[in-house]
Amino acid sequence: MTLAPTHRNGQAVWSDTQLLYALEEVVETELNRHLAVAKEWMPHEYVPWSDGRNFDGVMGGEAWAPDQSKVSDVGRIALVVNLLTEDNLPSYHHEIASLFGRDGAWGTWVHRWTAEEGRHGIVMRDYLLTSRAVDPVELERFRMAHMSEGFESDNQHSMLHTVAYVAFQELATRISHRNTGHHSGDPVCDRMLARIATDENLHMIFYRNLLGKAFELAPDQTMGAVRDVVVNFRMPGHGMPGFERAAAQIAIGGIYNLRIHHDDVLQPVLRFLKVLEIGGLGPEGLKAQEELGLYMGGLDDQATKFDERREALLARRRARAERS
Repeated sequence: MTLAPTHRNGQAVWSDTQLLYALEEVVETELNRHLAVAKEWMPHEYVPWSDGRNFDGVMGGEAWAPDQSKVSDVGRIALVVNLLTEDNLPSYHHEIASLFGRDGAWGTWVHRWTAEEGRHGIVMRDYLLTSRAVDPVELERFRMAHMSEGFESDNQHSMLHTVAYVAFQELATRISHRNTGHHSGDPVCDRMLARIATDENLHMIFYRNLLGKAFELAPDQTMGAVRDVVVNFRMPGHGMPGFERAAAQIAIGGIYNLRIHHDDVLQPVLRFLKVLEIGGLGPEGLKAQEELGLYMGGLDDQATKFDERREALLARRRARAERS
C-alpha cells in the first residue's frame, strides 16, 4: 500500500491504516524509550499483608465494618472508582488491540501497556482487601456489574481520536491516583498510588509524543480529533454503578474536578504540544483550533464557578462542624 495521503481541497487526508504505518517508527522509538526508563516493581511489596485477616463467609472470619478502614471517606470512594476503572482492562485491551493491531511495534506496545496496567489492578485490590479499606462485598458486586456492561470507547471511530484521548486520559488517571493517595489519610495507600501514578505518567508521555508526531503528519485531522476529545471528554469509568454521585463527592473532596481537569490535565498536554499555536492549518484545522480555544476559555470560567461553589459548601460544612 502507499503511505502517501490523498488530498482534498489542497489538504492531506490520511486513512487510519496509512497513519498506523506512518507512525510505526515513532511507536518503536517511544517503546524503546519507555522500556529504558520504566522500572520493574513488585505489587506484593506495596501491600500490608500483616494487617490481613479472614472475612466472614466460608472462612468464618470477621465481617467488614467502616471503622476498620484506615482511609478517609472520600479516599474510600475514589479507591473504588479507580479500581473499578482498572478492572475493565480486558475491554480496553480489546479496543486498542483491534485498532492498533497485535503485530510490530504497535502490538508490542499494546501488550506491554496491558501488562503494566494489570499490575495496577492487582496491587490495588490486594491493598484494599488486606487493609479492609473498603467493603469487599460491595466492591465485588460493583465489579461484576461494571465488567458485565463491558466498555465501548467514545473515540473508537478514528485512531487519531483514540491517540488523542489516551494522551489526556492517562494524565487524568495519574492525577486521580496521586490525589487519592494524598487524600486517603493512609501513608501505605499514598505510597502505593504514587507508584501506580509513575506508570501512568510514562504512559501519558508515550501517547503525548505520538500525538505530537501526528500533528506533524496530519495537522488538520489531528486538530479536529483533539478538539472532539477535549470537548466531549469522559473518564473510562463513567458507566460504573453510582458513578455520577461518586464523581460529585470526588470533585468536592478535591481529588478530581473541573479545575483539576482544566489546569492539571488538559492544559499541560495542550501547552507541551503548543496545540493552540500551530500554524499552517487548512480551513477545517483552523476551525477546530478556534473552537478548542473557545472551549478552553469557557471551561476555565466553569471551573472558577465550581471553585466558588465548592468553597462555599466546604465553609458551611466547617461551620456546622464547629457548632456541633
